[in-house]
Amino acid sequence: MFLLTSAGFLAVANAGGTVHPQTSLTCGGLRDHYQTHECCGKPNQEAGGYQLVPAKPKASGIWGVNPCAGQKPLWNNEICFDDDNVLNVNITEQAGADVSEEFGGSFDVGTRVPISVVYRKSANHLCPVNVHWHIGAEHRSVGEYDENGKSPELAGTPMTGGKYRYGLACHHYDATDAKFTTPYDWKHCEDMHVGETYEVHWPHSSLGACGTPWQFQSPFYDGVFCNGNDALYASLSPQDIANNVGVQAQVFTIVNDEDYYYPNLMWGMIVDGDKGTAITKYTGSTTGTSRNNVDSCSKYSPITWQVDRKCHLISASSFDKMCADMKQQRDDMSSDLHAHGAREVSSAELTAHNQEGNSNS
Repeated sequence: MFLLTSAGFLAVANAGGTVHPQTSLTCGGLRDHYQTHECCGKPNQEAGGYQLVPAKPKASGIWGVNPCAGQKPLWNNEICFDDDNVLNVNITEQAGADVSEEFGGSFDVGTRVPISVVYRKSANHLCPVNVHWHIGAEHRSVGEYDENGKSPELAGTPMTGGKYRYGLACHHYDATDAKFTTPYDWKHCEDMHVGETYEVHWPHSSLGACGTPWQFQSPFYDGVFCNGNDALYASLSPQDIANNVGVQAQVFTIVNDEDYYYPNLMWGMIVDGDKGTAITKYTGSTTGTSRNNVDSCSKYSPITWQVDRKCHLISASSFDKMCADMKQQRDDMSSDLHAHGAREVSSAELTAHNQEGNSNS
């Protein structure tokens, strides 16, 4: 199923449904749809898999001013190693890591540990505050998403990139299988491609505007730090930070096949069947292409990461439905409707030695 925006309502359609390419839902449009699906005299017939739900109003003062806007603290990146290859004592562990089952990082974090339970069930009840994704994987899981992965290269060459740096690819892509090659008519997501690998991130925070209309924010930093301040951050130990901020990460190859549809991708990692079961948990940093393994490490660290080591197939319509859901949020999430570039995988020297869920832990 996917959402198609209109003025006042959203028309929700399954893959077999069609709508007129109009900017507003008119009575004429409803009439045409009614006639197209031969609804007359058939009150119990499904009308092309559609339902109507309210659309986001263009402007409304009912929720007041966004309390999270501009809450991102400005902490600049720092060098990872100096000219003599000595680790900078001012930086902490980095992400995204190699999460392969046999891998072990060598950055000594002492007794610091990641959150070991589902975020919402943790002592601090973290809630999701954003969803965004990267072209290619920022993490590495050998045999699942790694340097030997395959891609149609519509968005650039894995590990080299096109418009954005492309991370690691999954192994699912098959150029002879139509579900990997049939284009999808995207309505809400931007610059997305069937067959490509994407790593989805769901940042969570106990400082978010949890349970309010402002819970989901773009950029994600505003959501993570919504109810924080400098005095609070100064009082938190590294373990406190890791206990209050976390990210879920799951890697997908997009297919044009409704057998792989999932309706609620915006709200967190899929946990079903083999999805969300092989998890590596560790402490690391925020990611993105402004960071690398030499002269630019993130200061937004340490936070907990929970990463699915498996790569999964998912329908393009699942992503498009997620993008439509993002458009419905009170804050403007339009800056996250496309894939972001992928950071190079953090080196072992910058990866925490506290991975849980790996065979070496």
